[in-house]
Amino acid sequence: MPIDVKILGSSSAGNGYLVSDGYTPVLLECGLPIKQLRNGTGYSLAGVAGCLISHEHQDHSKAAKDLLRQGVRCYMSRGTAEAIGTLDDPAAALVQDQQQIRLGTWDVMPFRTVHDAAEPLGFLLASGADKLLFLTDSAYSPFTFRGLTHILIECNYIPEVLDKNIDEGRVNPRLRQRLLHSHFGLPQVLKFLAANDLSRVQGIWLLHLSDANSDEHEMKRAVQRATGLPVHVAPR
Repeated sequence: MPIDVKILGSSSAGNGYLVSDGYTPVLLECGLPIKQLRNGTGYSLAGVAGCLISHEHQDHSKAAKDLLRQGVRCYMSRGTAEAIGTLDDPAAALVQDQQQIRLGTWDVMPFRTVHDAAEPLGFLLASGADKLLFLTDSAYSPFTFRGLTHILIECNYIPEVLDKNIDEGRVNPRLRQRLLHSHFGLPQVLKFLAANDLSRVQGIWLLHLSDANSDEHEMKRAVQRATGLPVHVAPR
């Protein structure tokens, strides 16, 4: 069955994504209020196999404790669990860089990312012939991937837009260094895509766009020009 990707929210205000291979629905991130996550999953979290959490920042982990209380197993690194305060919760499952786990019909490979967080991770989800990559909040990727069919990747800012906002006093100059050292911008996305095997990719989703420092139309055009593939911009 085809992979289904549903955007529940994608911004610095909160991130949540529901992916399914037709058999096992999985949440990616829980940085939205629990009510919004419940609504996005059809008003029932019982059918969700688990939630993969990339790191502890609130826009990615806000509802983690609520999910755990409702019996949804949450998968995260030890560093993330310690930062959230869920290390001793039996429903919190600890995962490690490049240590594969099974989640329903998915094989999930966590991998380290580069962000200003305790122990951030990205996730590669494989089901049958499909491979879905989830990569957000990282300055760059330490890894390349083969055989991907679906790519969900952060595209937070365009350097020229950011610099213009700084020059015109709309953005604090100190934000520039943080973005450059902890987030994927359009140049990093294009570089990452050029370095990876896109021969089987069916679609690319651009995630977590900055409200002030992005241009969704230019980002979509640039990625389409570079790849010739269908590109979707995740709504806020």
